[in-house]
Amino acid sequence: MDYQQFFHGFLNHIQAEGRYRTFADIARRVGDFPKADATLDGVPANVTVWCNNDYLGMGQHPKVLSAMTQALSAHGAGAGGTRNIAGNNPLHGELERELADVHGKEAALLFPCGWLANFTVLATLGERLPNCLYISDEKNHASMIEGIRHAKCDKVIFRHNDLEHLEEILAMQPKSRAKIIAFESVYSMDGDIAPIAEICSLAKQYNALTYLDEVHAVGLYGKRGGGISDRDGVADQVDIIQGTLAKAYGVIGGYISGKAETVDFIRSCGSGFIFTTALGPAQVAGALTSVRHLKESSVEREKLHMNVSMLKAALRTAKLPLMESQSHITPILVGDPVRCKVMTDALLADHKIYVQPINYPTVPKGTERLRLTVTPFHTAEHIEQLVVALQDVFAHTNHQEKRVA
Repeated sequence: MDYQQFFHGFLNHIQAEGRYRTFADIARRVGDFPKADATLDGVPANVTVWCNNDYLGMGQHPKVLSAMTQALSAHGAGAGGTRNIAGNNPLHGELERELADVHGKEAALLFPCGWLANFTVLATLGERLPNCLYISDEKNHASMIEGIRHAKCDKVIFRHNDLEHLEEILAMQPKSRAKIIAFESVYSMDGDIAPIAEICSLAKQYNALTYLDEVHAVGLYGKRGGGISDRDGVADQVDIIQGTLAKAYGVIGGYISGKAETVDFIRSCGSGFIFTTALGPAQVAGALTSVRHLKESSVEREKLHMNVSMLKAALRTAKLPLMESQSHITPILVGDPVRCKVMTDALLADHKIYVQPINYPTVPKGTERLRLTVTPFHTAEHIEQLVVALQDVFAHTNHQEKRVA
């Protein structure tokens, strides 16, 4: 086996398909978001960020930064190990109680990131529950897919948000069989929203657990930022709610919330929790402050949704290929990976606008897109500049751009 030849060939293949990923050096400016510093062809540049998941700008909020600084000075940089070995910093417990309260649940459990939370919980449940069957939405996130795969139990995929198909699958199973319906609230690439109440109703009827990923909704929806299930008043019907602290809350980390025994079961059996170093105290303090702030303040949410409406209206008026969504996610269809990359390169080089191309395998081939995320800090002028830039790059690129060999 010539390992390097294999790696070289694989990299050449994805470059030829136009889906080779490159990173841009982008340094956000505290107090000046969505502006950031970049280096373009060796020259410093000031760019506007349009693809950041810090949806509410909480990563630069003065209260969050102050809490992190204080915790860093008081407790140091890291947690010192897993919580089983290094002990529980009181901040961990405080944040878990706060998150449980946000979702109206008995308990919560922290993970270093949302990906690990999904993977660990879904793998653990599927492996431990006897004869478990996963019923998974076809558009679930990679972390959910990997967790279900790792569980090595039976699984069935139901068509996206298709209640009839879901019930058809459920009706074929004995009521006594362990079943878990895994789905998301806001799907991050299309921006559509799951019918949570209806899925929970079917779960109750057919004796299934519900596992809801709210990562692109927590902080953004509901009176206290509990997500779509909070907004729709159905959080009490969901068995396990998973969320992230790395998007609307602006820091890092993931978590689950649910009944105390369910959470304790994962704490006791989930290897991804047991053997992973805990979040550092500064990260926990920042997230705790952000969660508490967004439970009380709706100003950030209101401004965000106002800007989402403004952005979508401007894109429609300009007749740009907006993929209509039910949420803050704003996708623009391109439909070709090479063109998508050419367009984002041109946006950055010619217009100082930073957007990353979204290509396969993140989205299906033929649906390559730009995924725009507006924040409370984008202005009408930023939106106008973006629309003009998009019109320019759509006009000056085509599907026959030369592919990289």
